Amino acid sequence: MKEISIESLLKNMNQENNYEDDIWRTCLDEKGKRYRRKDISNSLKKLEALGFIKKTKLSGTDIHYNKSSYLDSNDYVGFVNDVMFTNESKIKESLKKLEFKKIFVDISKDLNSYKIANQSKANYENLLDAFSNLTELASAIELVNKTSKNEELKNKLKTCHSEIKETLEQTNEKIIRERKSNEIIIIQRRFAGRIPNPGFLKL
Repeated sequence: MKEISIESLLKNMNQENNYEDDIWRTCLDEKGKRYRRKDISNSLKKLEALGFIKKTKLSGTDIHYNKSSYLDSNDYVGFVNDVMFTNESKIKESLKKLEFKKIFVDISKDLNSYKIANQSKANYENLLDAFSNLTELASAIELVNKTSKNEELKNKLKTCHSEIKETLEQTNEKIIRERKSNEIIIIQRRFAGRIPNPGFLKL
């Protein structure tokens, strides 16, 4: 799965009034080629969810993005904690609903068939989405820690990053518990494919 650099996206944006089409035209991959419009659109949604930008909708067609600024580092840490809590709760809820079902066995046999009940499938997708959100939050935190000069902020974010890592490890343990080795490989591959490199987003 391809990735896009958070830093690259932000460098191709002015402080205010950035339109999706302009970002699509100027933000290029490592080969100097444009990303798909859909990839830029999804990446902007992720940047908004991660607190880097805010969307301003003046009309149905006039939508632009402004970079976010936090006057107090505690405001950003509070935002990060809210995102963490929301997605950790989704993971716990989804795992609880899936705990006594054979969904992971079914998925390991055929990842594409989804021959499972609609509700179980929805819970599994919620689990994947929350897992992805946390991995990309961890990626964003690593970027902020790399670029920030605020030591207090960096120390607080390191604590957040440790909690995310612990949650992801616990989730991994639960989904592979009592699985056969071949099932574990397939399921772990499914979740590992959601983990971006530090400072990147999955496309």
